[in-house]
Amino acid sequence: MNIEVKIPSAGESITSGVLSIWHKKNGERVSRDELLFTLETDKVSQEVTAADSGILHTKVAEGEEVKIGQVVAEIEPVASGAPLVAAPAPTEEKAPAPVLETPKAAAPAPQPPPAKASTPQPQPASVPSNSRATRKKLSPLRRKIATQLVMAQQTAAILTTFNECDMSAIMALRKELQEDFSKKHGVKLGFMSFFIKAVVDALQAIPSINSRIDGDELITNNAYDIGVAVGTERGLIVPVLKDCEKLSFAEIEASLAGFAVKAREGRISMEDLSGGVFTISNGGVYGSLLSTPILNPPQSGILGMHKIQERAVVVNGQIVARPMMYLALSYDHRVVDGKEAVTFLVRVKDCLENPARLLLAA
Repeated sequence: MNIEVKIPSAGESITSGVLSIWHKKNGERVSRDELLFTLETDKVSQEVTAADSGILHTKVAEGEEVKIGQVVAEIEPVASGAPLVAAPAPTEEKAPAPVLETPKAAAPAPQPPPAKASTPQPQPASVPSNSRATRKKLSPLRRKIATQLVMAQQTAAILTTFNECDMSAIMALRKELQEDFSKKHGVKLGFMSFFIKAVVDALQAIPSINSRIDGDELITNNAYDIGVAVGTERGLIVPVLKDCEKLSFAEIEASLAGFAVKAREGRISMEDLSGGVFTISNGGVYGSLLSTPILNPPQSGILGMHKIQERAVVVNGQIVARPMMYLALSYDHRVVDGKEAVTFLVRVKDCLENPARLLLAA
């Protein structure tokens, strides 16, 4: 009896996905636990393996949308030593048509005139290779991103406040500590760990930004689970670092490095993306100088990091060149007052311009 291959559950809120790749083709032999196909949902990519060995008979083509629990293939059990590919189904031989004997005395029947060749029907024109546009379905992740962004704009009163940060102290401290830090912990000391620690400090000082609206209630989070936006080939995802107030700089950097590897390999899990009370987005790695980040619902705040650029600033009455970064805090004005938002961002700025204080507190 054939074994059914079904679309597995990918999380409570996920009901469908796209079968993006068949790693084994129809008619090929597969082994138990061998990779069969990749399922893409609006949150994660999931690789599905064979439950048993046999010949694979696919029922769904690559790129089709499938439902959770849908049967997309069957595995036909085979004995050991069976051929590596399924033999084609035998075709039934048609019996020859009976031959009618014509009496010898009968005159030959007149032959009908040869039929005229049928006029070929016009074929639909193919799309030229130099077409000015192409059309394809949105991936589940891109559809989810689009829905979330529109929902954020429609359901929250989003306002953005800006400031700028002198990155001289962090850059000098990283240069001083980098070699010893890397040798001791096996990861590099990056900028993101400083920003995460600065955000935790500011959230503890301004708890309203660590709150969210749920119906007619205000929920204030007592945890500090920070999401870090990561760009991938499939789109933007936001893995979450849990309990950041308890993590050391080395633990934060190791977690970020792990998320980067998972994102490249398509192994981000639902657990990696769940929760999150605040998000940090780093458009600076792509060269963005200034932006207004959009909230990640139901969160009430998101911090935008930007490109570090040398600019002329006044220090102690003198014009000097300093590596500066614009910071942007977008927040839900229904929950957070303007004074609280500005105070939060100034607190983040102060922490970043005095990073030794963060290291001592870690």
